[in-house]
Amino acid sequence: PGVPQPVDVALSRRKGLLTIEWEDGEVSELPLGYLRGWCPCAGCQGHGTVVEFHEPAEEVGLDLMAEAGSYALHLRFTDGHDTGIYTWVRLRAMAS
Repeated sequence: PGVPQPVDVALSRRKGLLTIEWEDGEVSELPLGYLRGWCPCAGCQGHGTVVEFHEPAEEVGLDLMAEAGSYALHLRFTDGHDTGIYTWVRLRAMAS
C-alpha cells in the first residue's frame, strides 16, 4: 500500500496549527512555524539531497491553503512565502 490519504484537513489560526486526520485513524498536528521551517521548495532547500530546518524570521500564519492536485497542499504563509508544495507523503513523515 502507500501512505494513508487524508480524510480531513483543518487549520486553526488561533492555535497556529494544521491538523490532518488520516484514513488509518492517525491524527497529525503540525505547527505552522514548523511547516514553514521545513519548506520543501528549492529556494529553501537548494537542489541537493540534504533537507534542513530553517527557523522562520518571524511568527508565521497561513494566508492560503489549497489542494495541489490530489497529492499535496499548497501553503502561502503570512511572510509571503508560497513556493513549497507539501505532499501528503511529506506531511505524514513530518508528523512522525
